Amino acid sequence: MTAPTSSTGVILTESAAAKAKALLDQEGRDDLSLRIAVQPGGCAGLRYQLYFDDRSLDGDKVDEVGGVRLTVDKMSVPYLTGARIDFSDTIEAQGFTIDNPNAGGSCACGDSFN
Repeated sequence: MTAPTSSTGVILTESAAAKAKALLDQEGRDDLSLRIAVQPGGCAGLRYQLYFDDRSLDGDKVDEVGGVRLTVDKMSVPYLTGARIDFSDTIEAQGFTIDNPNAGGSCACGDSFN
């Protein structure tokens, strides 16, 4: 089974797309994208930002997954290619998670990577 072609390089799982879509539907908004970005910060050097955004930046890469627009800015694409965004709702884990094969290491709190 081959992975679908992605312009962002990021994999948004069905459960993550469904949760993002539910949150957007709850807000009654269809003009927002789920944006993932990498910013300097955190104790390991880089920090993820995952949020809903109504902006469109020059050079953005956009994928449509399960009715959700996933957007990555052009500077973050190299750091996120192959990253997988998932959503868990279990006793052990709850919320969106990012599994990034490009991360060389992370801090103890799991909030940033390098």
